[in-house]
Amino acid sequence: MKTRGRDSAASLEVIPFVKPLERVERPRPPAELTDDQAEEWLSVVNRMPADWFPRETHALLLDYCRHVVMSRKISQLIQQIEAGDTLDVVEYDRLGKMAERESRVIASLATKMRMTQQTSYDKSKKKPIVTRNPWET
Repeated sequence: MKTRGRDSAASLEVIPFVKPLERVERPRPPAELTDDQAEEWLSVVNRMPADWFPRETHALLLDYCRHVVMSRKISQLIQQIEAGDTLDVVEYDRLGKMAERESRVIASLATKMRMTQQTSYDKSKKKPIVTRNPWET
């Protein structure tokens, strides 16, 4: 609570105690990741706030990075098949199922780590519903 009147010269000479800021380090990629996976790790970690990934979420983030890189490789294989002269339908279908499975895992892990747009959606900022009169359509 503030006192009334002007501050005394003695009170102005005292430096108030300010709790020092705690420096939060961004997690480094584990050594077990490949170069592509480590690059994905860094891009995700640098995109989010520094304290977003506590130690207990590192296993989820590790799997997320592995699945993202695997999904990219599957997409490259699908592109190679599509660019070829003949289309191997069985192989194309198998790769499509693999891509779908990877997409589901990536979405699940991203949701669990609260990295999706759904986590940043604010219901209080919903767009107003615009109704039109029947004669305006």
